[in-house]
Amino acid sequence: MTSSGIPFDTGALMAAVLEGILYGFSVLMFMGTMWSLTYKQHVRDINRPIAIVAILLLLLSTAHIVVTIIRVEDGLVKYRDTYPGGPAAFFADVAQETYVIKHALYVLQTLLADGMVVYRCYVVWQSIRVIILPGLLWCSVAITGTIAVYSVSQSESTTSVFSTNLATYIMAYFVSTMAANVSGSGLMAYRIWAIERNVTTTRAGTKGTLMPIVRVLVDAAILYSVALLTALICFLCSNNGEFVMVDLMMPIISIAFYMVLIRIAMNKHRGYLSTSTGRTTVRTEQSNSQEYPMTPVETHISKFTHSGSTSVDGTGSEHKSGKSPTWILAE
Repeated sequence: MTSSGIPFDTGALMAAVLEGILYGFSVLMFMGTMWSLTYKQHVRDINRPIAIVAILLLLLSTAHIVVTIIRVEDGLVKYRDTYPGGPAAFFADVAQETYVIKHALYVLQTLLADGMVVYRCYVVWQSIRVIILPGLLWCSVAITGTIAVYSVSQSESTTSVFSTNLATYIMAYFVSTMAANVSGSGLMAYRIWAIERNVTTTRAGTKGTLMPIVRVLVDAAILYSVALLTALICFLCSNNGEFVMVDLMMPIISIAFYMVLIRIAMNKHRGYLSTSTGRTTVRTEQSNSQEYPMTPVETHISKFTHSGSTSVDGTGSEHKSGKSPTWILAE
């Protein structure tokens, strides 16, 4: 199947430049993420699983852009005059080792990021039934991605990535990862929004603190989904822009992951400040009350219990297994 759009060599150079820009931005966000995870934290209190995932995403992105640079150097410099058909034919060759390695790294990055979405969804809901669909979609991503990479590695130099035998698995891979991300992020956002609504309803006049997390979850899902949808449309149209979008997906995945972690960390630090301020106010009121006679007062505290063992009591404390949703989402 013939392709259309920008030439392969132009697309490869464009992808390398744009990926480098986004990679630099993702490195800055990684530094912000690690700072938010370790700032004023004891070593034993650092969330190691999240830190490990953040580091792995950076390592995979770094490996991918290194392979991209090597591939561009091979096609435009090293084999420019010796490869049959020139640079355009070189970058169109899906059997190239660098091409296979790049897409294997992309599949690993996707599995890692989507797996964290499914895990967070489970932690927030504390229900296996809720994550059945995202979990099955994640398995579909793993299966179709593995088959697609293997099929590409076994292809001949003249095989097009838009050929029927490759297109089926690649299309299924794009659809599966998009559905897994949207469903997992949507379930998390809905759960946090429902908790926030119940809290603000029970405590009249209280300003919610979890809506920023809902917004950043939605923003991250939209960012990732728009990039995936663009790549899928290019692929369905047999447009070479698909090669550019796939390369850009690596730093975009990292950026979407880091922006959620940074927002959660900011919310947690604000919670620390609010808690400290509240304790100071209580101590001040207690010291002042000692100067005046005390009279017994009967107090009735109502308690609202939300489905899924999340409760909000009249004293203004929300918890789920002893933790607020902000803490749970950061696990």
